[in-house]
Amino acid sequence: MSTSIRTEPVRTQVAIVGAGPAGLILSQLLADAGIESVVIDQRSREEIESTIRAGILEQGTVDLLTAIDPNTRVHTVGDRHDGIELRFQGAGHRIDFRDLVGRSVWLYPQHEVLKDMLALRLGAGQDLRFGVTASRVEGVDSEHPRVVAMTADGEELIIDADFLVGADGSRSVVRPAITGDSRSGYFREYPFAWFGILCEAPASAEELIYSNSENGFALISQRSPEVQRMYFQCDPDADPNAMSEAEIWETLQSRVPGTTLQEGRIFQRDVLRFRSFVASELRHGRAALVGDAAHTVPPTGAKGMNLAVADVVLLARALSALFNERDERLIESYAEQALKRIWKAQHFSWWMTSMLHLLPEHNEFDRQRQLGELRSVTDSEAGRTYLAEAYTGWPLD
Repeated sequence: MSTSIRTEPVRTQVAIVGAGPAGLILSQLLADAGIESVVIDQRSREEIESTIRAGILEQGTVDLLTAIDPNTRVHTVGDRHDGIELRFQGAGHRIDFRDLVGRSVWLYPQHEVLKDMLALRLGAGQDLRFGVTASRVEGVDSEHPRVVAMTADGEELIIDADFLVGADGSRSVVRPAITGDSRSGYFREYPFAWFGILCEAPASAEELIYSNSENGFALISQRSPEVQRMYFQCDPDADPNAMSEAEIWETLQSRVPGTTLQEGRIFQRDVLRFRSFVASELRHGRAALVGDAAHTVPPTGAKGMNLAVADVVLLARALSALFNERDERLIESYAEQALKRIWKAQHFSWWMTSMLHLLPEHNEFDRQRQLGELRSVTDSEAGRTYLAEAYTGWPLD
């Protein structure tokens, strides 16, 4: 039986569990405020940088990344989109973001953001430890919470901090210490999923297409000029390897009538389940949750990473007031303020999802009502403006 080697505790002001976008951006904002932090993640740097995740960045997220690094690759590698297309009954209806709200979104995959932030933080001397798995947290009710973790070499690592942040995703180790139970919160699972592919093909459209058809939903998206990402609505238990490439292309094409898709070799396929979750508590004592540790949303509204960034902006300001001004008011109100945006994002994600997808129990009345809703949005400047405002992101506080 192996035994762990105990080492002396590491001391820091803020211990951050998770080196995803939330954890890394938080460490940057804290450093800008003169606050020390230690970041740990159970993955290696290579694993973090090579896990391909979708990435539609709101205007506010891009503005923040640009403020952090004026040379960010968002503006050279990312692709700015000034609108999206809602397609139904064989016709496209463009939602012009720039014209309606003067804002845009950027197509810039999450792993590219992580590459940028890892290089930036490591270059600045951030104490960032890979291959370190948090097993539990202790003392969140005290002034010095603690993370107990294990390194890849089997050594026990203890981090003593003045504040603890769970940025460790939907299976958060930190969450139970804050909520009392990892499952405590508000949860919804949808009765469908997305069948997603990556393929070698040129873009089928200049902007994203969200298509509602009699055969079900499809999203025509992009990754790069040479690689495209496409999805179609499917059963949550669908086997991603059961369909041939010809069947996949036939299904996708049937979901976007009026648009001819550019086809190419499919080199990745997966099934993405739809879930919504908001933790029952976002802060307790000297610990707080951000990002997927605090909430998850369906991908339809493109809110996931952007919502994490909004959490981090609030929390960084609160921790700056706590450490630099001995002012606890912002940390006391962190959860209340964060939840306002979280529930707005939950609503928008639910609204986009329900407006565009066919539910198993839908009858002809539901179908005609859904088309009426789509017309209500696309025929109305007020409707288009609401969609544009929410999709491009409410301004960061």
